[in-house]
Amino acid sequence: MTQSTPPRHAVVIGGSMAGLLAAAVLAEHATVTIIDADVLPPGPEPRRGLPQARHVHVMWSGGARAIERILPGITAQWTAAGALRRSLPDDLVTKTAQGWIPRCGEKQFNISCSRDLLDSVVRARVTGLSGVSTLQQSRVRALEGSAARVTGVRVDTPGERGKLITADLVVDASGRGSRARAWLQQLGVGGIRQAEVDSGLVYATRIFRAPPGAHEMGFPIVNVQSDPRVAVPGRTATIVPIENGQWQATLSGTRGGQPTGDPDRFIPFAKSVRDPIVGELLEGRTPLTDVAVTQGTANRRVYFEKADLPDGFFAVGDSVATFNPLYGQGMTVAARGLLAVRALLRSKGLAHPAVGRAAQRALAPQVATAWELATSQDILYPGATGMRPRTGAGLLNAYVNRLMTGATTREALTAAFLQVITMSSPPTYWLRPPVVWNVLRASDRGALKAPPLTAAERAVAGLDRPADTTGPAGPSGPVGPVDPVGRAR
Repeated sequence: MTQSTPPRHAVVIGGSMAGLLAAAVLAEHATVTIIDADVLPPGPEPRRGLPQARHVHVMWSGGARAIERILPGITAQWTAAGALRRSLPDDLVTKTAQGWIPRCGEKQFNISCSRDLLDSVVRARVTGLSGVSTLQQSRVRALEGSAARVTGVRVDTPGERGKLITADLVVDASGRGSRARAWLQQLGVGGIRQAEVDSGLVYATRIFRAPPGAHEMGFPIVNVQSDPRVAVPGRTATIVPIENGQWQATLSGTRGGQPTGDPDRFIPFAKSVRDPIVGELLEGRTPLTDVAVTQGTANRRVYFEKADLPDGFFAVGDSVATFNPLYGQGMTVAARGLLAVRALLRSKGLAHPAVGRAAQRALAPQVATAWELATSQDILYPGATGMRPRTGAGLLNAYVNRLMTGATTREALTAAFLQVITMSSPPTYWLRPPVVWNVLRASDRGALKAPPLTAAERAVAGLDRPADTTGPAGPSGPVGPVDPVGRAR
């Protein structure tokens, strides 16, 4: 007779997107307990521990594909719950620092919905997996173990303070407020380096009722970005169509140009950015919420992968790095990093020595890529604080600026731009010979001068008088036929 091996157990601290995906990956190898300080709602409802959920969240195709690999069929579940699959750049009207991006055939996509809906669908799927359980309204107070190995956590639960929960592996996915560095220091692990770049960014969001017929026709995402090359505060304005016939509008501003919670100043701020189109679209719309404001959005990175971590522990998601939300990187970085962890665990197994340290190193490349993309731009804004660009960054930025200029006129560069921005490929993709060839020939000759909305889109949004709706497709000219059914999104 052979004695069976006791089942291994993993603890995941935090039940947000990164924690849920970590639990799904670990469930192949162990029973998993997700510990969260909140009550995890059964549906798409707000959570006290996730205040940033009130703002626009972007699930880029790079992240959606990664989550689809972890949880096959999740994209269909999102859309069945009300999310919209948007074709990029066809369903996108965006003004980058270099100008308007033309709308052409699909290169990438994103999933448009509220963060509450995104999380709720993943949460239902993961908590339904065999061997996954949750411990709610419970707060981790400390890691158990030593500087050599983490063996569990101490938790304050509704029924017991300081409860010991043992584990073969502990994953910290507790987010921006993570206390992992302090917990590790209590075990004798010090010297974990942290970096920060803070542009002073403030976010303000309000949800509006979309115009009648807008969702049915597949009204595009509309976004006006700032230009970090100009020495003024960076201001942006965005409308994302989400579930239930709503428009989620988010404004942002860096130090010296931040939005406020004053509802009377919301639309004027939207009109004050580099193009007033978002403010014009919101004018006359019915607001469904108050203005939600979030501060403290600095880019912050903890270099866990360079520390001598104890075995049986790694961190993921916002516990490792937080990024300016404008770039929509957080969920995608976590998902793609956890795919690398899954490959590691499938190859080595959970019992492999130092698997936690190996997992932390496996996550690092995705984090590093997003960190460079975000901080190289944010540090340029007036009053920004933190680490300065590395030597040679100016030359690279000049190349990227030329690529972005070309993306306003050359479809091949539009595709290359979206390939990296959606985190479908690393920035080295931009150095491939076909891309370089197009960058060398890039110019803004023939670039759009106005938002590329179609005549039908302008009409449904009320931007034109009825007499104008049968004319050309707005001031930028025709941009292709309107899809009357929204591609069954």
